[in-house]
Amino acid sequence: MLRRLAAGVALTLVATAAVVGGLAVAGVIGPRATPITVGILHSRTGPMAESERGVIDATVLALEQLNERGGVLGRPVRWVVADGASDEAVFAREATRLIEEEGVLAIFGCWTSASRKAVRPIVEQSDHLLFYPVQYEGCELSPNIVYLGAAPNQQIIPAVSWSLDRLGTSCFLVGSDYIFPRVANAIIRDQLTALGGRVAGEAYVPLTATAMDELVERIVAAEPDVIFNTINGAANAPFFDALAEATRDRRRIPVVSFSIAEVELQSMGDLRSVVGHYAAWNYFQGLDRPANRSFLAAFRARFGKARAVSDPMEAAYVGVRLWAQTLEEAGRVSPAEVRRALRRQSLEAPEGVVSIDPETQHAWKVARIGRVTEDGGFEVVWASDRPVMPVPYPIFRPRSAWDDLVRDLYTGWGERWSNPAGAAEYVAGESAGPEAAGPRPGEGAPDRGAAGAAGEVGG
Repeated sequence: MLRRLAAGVALTLVATAAVVGGLAVAGVIGPRATPITVGILHSRTGPMAESERGVIDATVLALEQLNERGGVLGRPVRWVVADGASDEAVFAREATRLIEEEGVLAIFGCWTSASRKAVRPIVEQSDHLLFYPVQYEGCELSPNIVYLGAAPNQQIIPAVSWSLDRLGTSCFLVGSDYIFPRVANAIIRDQLTALGGRVAGEAYVPLTATAMDELVERIVAAEPDVIFNTINGAANAPFFDALAEATRDRRRIPVVSFSIAEVELQSMGDLRSVVGHYAAWNYFQGLDRPANRSFLAAFRARFGKARAVSDPMEAAYVGVRLWAQTLEEAGRVSPAEVRRALRRQSLEAPEGVVSIDPETQHAWKVARIGRVTEDGGFEVVWASDRPVMPVPYPIFRPRSAWDDLVRDLYTGWGERWSNPAGAAEYVAGESAGPEAAGPRPGEGAPDRGAAGAAGEVGG
């Protein structure tokens, strides 16, 4: 993949390639200036590959645009793409290789929290930077990670409040079996307790799961008002198909998802099983904003008119732009110098104004909830009035209690960030007494308002 540098002069191109997972991926180096090398670390193989492919492409688009405008600090940018293979151990190994062998000055990567957790000690020990583009469970602060996706109070918590007001108070929690869904559901449980909701049941399935009949049977038997879904990757398709089949002649149970975006919808093909359900994100590709129209036009001109664009893809694109903007301001390329200057950065992104919080190194972001439409997009049904300040540690427990929960999961899984058991696990719900069940929507449910958790109410 060779791209010309549009810097006003003709440059002789030299391709530098890294063979990763059997694929040769090349960046571009100009002969007159030492290139700045960065790493792109995402899954090209395994169950997360479909979701992460677009994030790679959005990152490459942003890097190519930098080179077309003359690079950064007058230097071209070279990138090396590494395959995390949907495996936290591979992510850790590839992060080490990128830093020690490829000499990258920043890594743009990771999707699952398991992969991020595996990479974290590596970037911390080497004092490098990871730009992480995906919403996550919070309960973490690292000086070597820039958190570009939503913290819990910018996605999970406002979505739960909105759902309790509009969909019902009896909730079934389902997720993939690794650190993000486990902690996310602990947050949801705490919030339900605080707001008078009820957990009708809880279940976890492997990332590779394809058989969903037993899970769906348990959900239908529990008769929840709403399902909160933290399943990631390819397992979402069989889950929604099984749920649609099981409720064909019954009341449809609305699903609010935290890891399904336009890319995942496109990969499902037949959307009848997901149309009308909900997802919580900070960005939807249908946002009618000039910056978003420009982003979509550039992405589709480069990668194809039919390609869908998702929240993590937009966050990855914004992450590269923030990094480059920071380098230009700092006049330096070292991770330590970049980190200090990064905390003053803000820019107009496709989703709206994104600013890096100087205290947490998380992004201020608008919270949004969308309903799946027949064309594979989302209709925004709720949004915060303005960007929400990130709060990585939810207020329901002391920070030490959250840290204990995270550590206990890690040690309980044999010092891994995902459950190695490889089988579905079911957790009993709460008994449904008259008080626990609460009113259904339209029967006098109290208006808690999403502001109770996110600090804003909009739309």
